[in-house]
Amino acid sequence: MIIFNIYFSKKVLIIPNELKAVIFDMDGVITDTVHYHFLSWQRLAADENIPFSETDNEQLLGRSRRDSLQIFLKGRVISEAETQELLQRKNQYYLELIQDLSTKDLLPGVHELLLQLQALGLKLAVASSSRNAKIVIEKLGIQSFFKVIADGSYVTKAKPAPDLFLMTAEQLRVLPQNSLVIEDSAAGVASALTAKMKVIGIGPMDRVGQANWRFDSIAQINFDKILTRFNQAADKGEYHLYEN
Repeated sequence: MIIFNIYFSKKVLIIPNELKAVIFDMDGVITDTVHYHFLSWQRLAADENIPFSETDNEQLLGRSRRDSLQIFLKGRVISEAETQELLQRKNQYYLELIQDLSTKDLLPGVHELLLQLQALGLKLAVASSSRNAKIVIEKLGIQSFFKVIADGSYVTKAKPAPDLFLMTAEQLRVLPQNSLVIEDSAAGVASALTAKMKVIGIGPMDRVGQANWRFDSIAQINFDKILTRFNQAADKGEYHLYEN
């Protein structure tokens, strides 16, 4: 970081675009609880006599609970009390399904990547729309890797709004341009890009093709190459300016 004066009156911080932090989405990135969400939504759909398929479930990926419920209801209007009851019931179904979640449920390559990032001295965080993020991360036995575990309760605007990622970067005490997000949903990729962060997309091109890099799985990530490319901007003299 360099500090200099402009016209001897203002201090400006020159901040290189080098990588300082990696922020993970959880579902579909760290572990695959997407199927558990599908089963819990499917059970709720059976309760309420609402058609619900895996295609319908795809539309809910990366969304907040409330936004997901609105999509799930397909235009059906309900009261706030009914909304809360349905959300609570769906979450209870989900919690029942993840009771036996453990380290064996980490997706291939996740633990190795966490060890690599930790060895590089990068700050790590989870930013998930799921309000059960802390419960899941603890069951997976990887909570010690993360300085911040943020969930959908932390912000009022869910993905694809950038709020959750921006808040997470603030808690990590890093700037957005020094952050890299790993996401598997279209809403999450859009959220990170709007936050001015670089993004690794995990999944098919039609879902995460807008990301800066795309891989079919975490295990395929070549982080050494990504780190080199990320930091090339700083080496080429690309900076962000901030006035004090």
